[in-house]
Amino acid sequence: MPISRAEIPTESGSKLINRLCKHWAHKFEVEHGEGNGRVQFETGTCLMKAEQECLVVAIEALDVDALDSLEGVVASHLERMAGDEALTIVWEN
Repeated sequence: MPISRAEIPTESGSKLINRLCKHWAHKFEVEHGEGNGRVQFETGTCLMKAEQECLVVAIEALDVDALDSLEGVVASHLERMAGDEALTIVWEN
C-alpha cells in the first residue's frame, strides 16, 4: 500500500483536525482525540497529528491512483478549513 506524508507548517493543527473530523464524520468512519484524528475513506486512511508548529498528515491508500486522489481531497479540504491561513502542503511519498 503506497503511503504519502506531509508536514504542514501551522499553529492551528488541532483546530484543523477538529474541523475536518466533524466535516467527514457524517460520511466516513472517523476517530478523533486530543490533537489527532483518523479518517477511513473507501480507498485509504488519513492520519493527522497536531504538533506545536505543524500538522503532520499521513495517507495510506490501496494503490497509487487512490493515493493521488486522496492527496488532492485532503489538501483541498485542509485549505478550505484553514480559511484565511495560507497552508503549504508538500506530499512526500
